[in-house]
Amino acid sequence: MATETGSRVGGDEGFASVGLGDGRRLRRGAVGVAAFLLIWHAASLTQDPFVLPSPIAVGEAFAGELASGDMTAALSQSVRHWIPGTAVGTGLGVAAGVAFAWSRVLDDLTAPLVRTLRPVPPLALISFAIAWFGINDAGAAFIIAIGAFWINFYAAYGAVEGVPEDLLDVGRTLGVRSDLDAVRSIVLPASMPGIMTGIRTGLGRCWMLVVASEIFGVPGVGREIIRASNNLRTSKAIAYILVLSLMFLLVDVAFRAVERRVLTWRA
Repeated sequence: MATETGSRVGGDEGFASVGLGDGRRLRRGAVGVAAFLLIWHAASLTQDPFVLPSPIAVGEAFAGELASGDMTAALSQSVRHWIPGTAVGTGLGVAAGVAFAWSRVLDDLTAPLVRTLRPVPPLALISFAIAWFGINDAGAAFIIAIGAFWINFYAAYGAVEGVPEDLLDVGRTLGVRSDLDAVRSIVLPASMPGIMTGIRTGLGRCWMLVVASEIFGVPGVGREIIRASNNLRTSKAIAYILVLSLMFLLVDVAFRAVERRVLTWRA
């Protein structure tokens, strides 16, 4: 049994991943953040501001962008393609992963294609996004969807492959005959923890892809980061990077709450 030293005892499981489970963990997290900021500030004193701005300079840039409305506008523009890109990529990835893992025929037919396309990074498809959709939200959503697809595809594929054969035997004994019934009543419930893990990973990955999806000029947080970096406005670039981090944190906490409800049977 775990002891207090380095333990994971207590706290709200929904916040465990971000250190908000109880007062003790929150205090420890605050100490860690404070130590990081002190080290950052000390290091910034030895560098030019365009190389490593101080935390104070980043805070001022954050407040200025927020007060001007530019940060809110950029974030809303990023959300406009993050949501459809994530939703489409996640839905298609989970569906394909489940189908290909369950059907040996589908798996055999698509295995060469999957192994060929999987290593292609989303950034390599930017020219196709521009040609097919233009420099707009749809093109950015396409890049995000590609990233979400592969994460969820392999998570769902692995989860379905890991379903014990004993469960399927029990289902057949109880009268489950068709593939559809087996997938709906046995495979999906048994593989749901793995699928949910893939979805959670994909949600975070898609926020990382926001920068990549906006690299060709689509308005949003990513474009602001790239513009600020090109103009050596490092404090502004870090301020917008913090926005992506905060959005990931909020989405992750919300998803953990949903995950607890979906997987209540594991409690």
